[in-house]
Amino acid sequence: MDRLDRAWWLVAGGATAVLSGFVVLPILAIFLRVPPGRLLEQLHSPVALDALAVSLKTTTIAVALILALGTPAAYLLAVHPFPGARVLTGLLELPLVLPPAVAGIGLFAAFGRLGLLGSSLRTLGVEIPFTQIAVVMALAFVAMPFYVRLAIAAFASIDRQVLSASRTLGAGPGRTFAQVGVPLARPGLTAGAALAWARALGEFGATLMFAGSLRGRTQTLPLAIFEEFSRGDLDAALAMSALLVLVSAALLAVAFRRLPRMAEEVPSPSRR
Repeated sequence: MDRLDRAWWLVAGGATAVLSGFVVLPILAIFLRVPPGRLLEQLHSPVALDALAVSLKTTTIAVALILALGTPAAYLLAVHPFPGARVLTGLLELPLVLPPAVAGIGLFAAFGRLGLLGSSLRTLGVEIPFTQIAVVMALAFVAMPFYVRLAIAAFASIDRQVLSASRTLGAGPGRTFAQVGVPLARPGLTAGAALAWARALGEFGATLMFAGSLRGRTQTLPLAIFEEFSRGDLDAALAMSALLVLVSAALLAVAFRRLPRMAEEVPSPSRR
């Protein structure tokens, strides 16, 4: 091994160690800063329980909506491309790069009392901002691209001959999608759903801008963490942060378990 190779291994190893420490140290600090018993005690506080209930309810609804709308949309974009499909795909992925505050103010400008659709909704007796509906919409907006992106990749990896065989045997587009496409793409869809769930669970900025932080109504766990930290109750903030770390790590583990299976099922060029 010459000097250049040794230097490369030294730089690459050092960079990996620095990045790993940069990520791991703050996470460890959350659990080491307060004794486990104190963390569990804080999780039983009314603020934490209310925020947990709101987070679980709104996140579940948001992810269900993402799956219901994102799955057929991803299948259409991946299997039946049409003029402008790439532009539409890029549009659906735009929330990935939008600052959360921009997403929140955009939702407010569209659905607020004086927004583009707000006045029309008010005539129907519907007000969205600062309600749990607003929380669900904010979570769905920021988390949707994580699911759609992986869903498109999963559907695109299916051997087209399998789909064609289904149509040849008499199955229409709907049955082919439900009975062939979805089962074959399930590993990627599961990974995408897990990532979308984790992203929705940790959303802060868009929710705060569009739904506010009303305890028991729109205050999710990230918003409760910020409130407790602002009040100086670091133990409570750390306890809820630890809970989010554990849940997010579990969802990430689910995604990583499914992604290798998805890669294994990608057909080789000779199969296309």
